[in-house]
Amino acid sequence: MAQIMGKQSIKFDTRVGILNSASIVSKKEGEGPLGELFDVICEDPIFGCESWEEAESTLQKEAVTLVLGKARLEKENIRYLFAGDLLGQTIASSFGLLDFNIPLFGVYGACSTCGEALSLGAMAIAGGFADHVVAVTSSHFASAEKQFRFPLEYGNQRPLSASWTVTGSGAFVLSKEYSDIQITGITPGKIVDYGVKDSLNMGACMAPAATDTIFQSLSDFDYLPDEYDKIITGDLGYVGQEILIKLLKEKGYDISKQHMDCGIEIFDQDNQDTHAGGSGCGCSAVTLSAYILKQLQNKMWKKVLFVPTGALLSTISYNEGKSVPGIAHAVIIENITM
Repeated sequence: MAQIMGKQSIKFDTRVGILNSASIVSKKEGEGPLGELFDVICEDPIFGCESWEEAESTLQKEAVTLVLGKARLEKENIRYLFAGDLLGQTIASSFGLLDFNIPLFGVYGACSTCGEALSLGAMAIAGGFADHVVAVTSSHFASAEKQFRFPLEYGNQRPLSASWTVTGSGAFVLSKEYSDIQITGITPGKIVDYGVKDSLNMGACMAPAATDTIFQSLSDFDYLPDEYDKIITGDLGYVGQEILIKLLKEKGYDISKQHMDCGIEIFDQDNQDTHAGGSGCGCSAVTLSAYILKQLQNKMWKKVLFVPTGALLSTISYNEGKSVPGIAHAVIIENITM
């Protein structure tokens, strides 16, 4: 069913298919370079709700509803949900998914949560514990600003190193059924702390963790970077990308030709005033659904290493002067027909 690879990776010998996916975003994301690829673009950033938090819950509810419809499944066909978000005690997930009445594993890896949810879901399928599971994550610009930084009404100036939290949700049906697109391996990440304390420079906080996970994944599977069409981080942006490439070169791997970052791809830096790029649990999730999986399905790419990245801080840790540790989880996704 699965093999333990190296220090921290797993290779799946049984089928773990990505049966279908769905992406829902707000207006700003829809105006970006990937706009025409998303399933739903909502012009109203509050999604008809009374609060930003309710809006984010609605994002998850609608994303799961949409992916079940695309996969032609009923909620009764789903054994487990693996879901997470950025809000305290993952309330966007718990309130958004309440009515599905499906057993829920609430997961938290900050902006790496999509990789964590996919990894755990894949393990459940490969282990024979479920026929179908759904992995879903979300983030919302306004709810994240409200919780981690300042209320929008404050009107504070954002430094150029700051990223823009994506308003969006991505949902994925993983299945033991046949699919051209398969998860063939994972490398769960470790907590890595370089002592960075600047919560408005997420790229610098997360790049060391991405470096560690990518290095370990390449080592565990005995792969070279050019065996992947793309090595895709989640939320490093322009600042973190530069640090990642430098750190990996010091470890003997040059990924500059293969590297892509979801936070760079989702926004137009010059025209959308998003500074370092995009971030949030929704960033890598909607980019995976709308863009990366389509590239694999259309046989533009055969194999990618998908590595969402997260900064493990809270308002409490920040106010107490703590550093911002990072984490990254790697998922190998392949088109097995090529």
